[in-house]
Amino acid sequence: MTRTRTAATFAPPVMEARRWLDGVDFPDDRPLINVSQAAPVDPPPLALREAMAEFAVTEDSAHLYGPVLGNADLRAELADQIGRHYAAAISTDQVAITSGCNQAFAAVITAITDEGDEVILPTPWYFNHKMWLDMVGVHSVDLKTGDDLLPDPDAARALITDKTRAIALVTPNNPGGVEYPAELVRAFYELARETGIRLLVDETYRDFDSRSGPPHDLLSQSRWEDTLVHLYSFSKAYRLTGHRVGAVASSAELLSEVEKFLDTVAICPGQIGQFAALWGMQNLSQWVSEERDEILDRRAAIEELLPRLTENGWRLLGLGAYFAYFEHPFDIPSDELARRLVREAGVLLLPGTMFMPDEDPTGKRQVRIAFANLDRTGIEQLFDRLQALSF
Repeated sequence: MTRTRTAATFAPPVMEARRWLDGVDFPDDRPLINVSQAAPVDPPPLALREAMAEFAVTEDSAHLYGPVLGNADLRAELADQIGRHYAAAISTDQVAITSGCNQAFAAVITAITDEGDEVILPTPWYFNHKMWLDMVGVHSVDLKTGDDLLPDPDAARALITDKTRAIALVTPNNPGGVEYPAELVRAFYELARETGIRLLVDETYRDFDSRSGPPHDLLSQSRWEDTLVHLYSFSKAYRLTGHRVGAVASSAELLSEVEKFLDTVAICPGQIGQFAALWGMQNLSQWVSEERDEILDRRAAIEELLPRLTENGWRLLGLGAYFAYFEHPFDIPSDELARRLVREAGVLLLPGTMFMPDEDPTGKRQVRIAFANLDRTGIEQLFDRLQALSF
């Protein structure tokens, strides 16, 4: 029997990690510390939930099909906010709404590639990007990063062939946490424009970037839409993970191709989620700012507590947004370490092997910690458990 592309694709990492919890009991005095998934566990703020409930009860449109590329009012608001955030002029027809940012990536890849084409992914990569490329028969070309986890445009240039259709970046990075410097993102943009390929920049975590002002100037470049594809998610900023609302900004011509994919897969984004995203953008700017301050404080807590781990041989490779990415000191591969941590330390995290090609040994020395759901006390407890490890 022919092996399908989905059968050849690795299992969803977060779901695989959850299965490690089966049969394990966690005592009351040492509950599980789950730092495996980069998603808020708390619901949206009460005011937003109340607005969503009223919309669901009073508006018939909450339960009907809508435009495939998203509702016009949400597209217009997002175009305006993108323009203000990046000091650029963005039109409504350059923005589309999707059922989550993963769908935005999948739709764009489907629109710009054919089977056998290539897309360059810096490693460690975001595993869902890699999974989608595998499932549609697009070859992911691994762009190795150094200890700073920053990709090198010159190294990327050497990987470009006549089959290359795009380079995909994530900043702030998942899994590494690093914020790509503006000049680095600009260098990749110039490379993509010069070589006639697309640059996909996934900025799902931009609301938690530690920098003030625009994180790059790509959207203010002339004819940016011919090269850049900007991806975004409302899930993290407004805690809408269960409502699946993402976005893509690029040329109207590309979005007309994206529309074919979206119409076939989901017909339209969910109406309640779109309403929530719009209401959030119009009413929750101060709340989002406070959420960002809290995440940045948790990042600062990791920096303050870091000596507890570095004295035992741990090495921090990247820190930012929701993530801390470490090189561990133990003489066992990270996938084995991660499984043992569940039973021996009550910690669930993801090994670097889930973000790297099988043939790259560096993943066996690395782990990702998604710390967004831990307050300072929780981070200290996590570090206490990691500090006490001995393998």
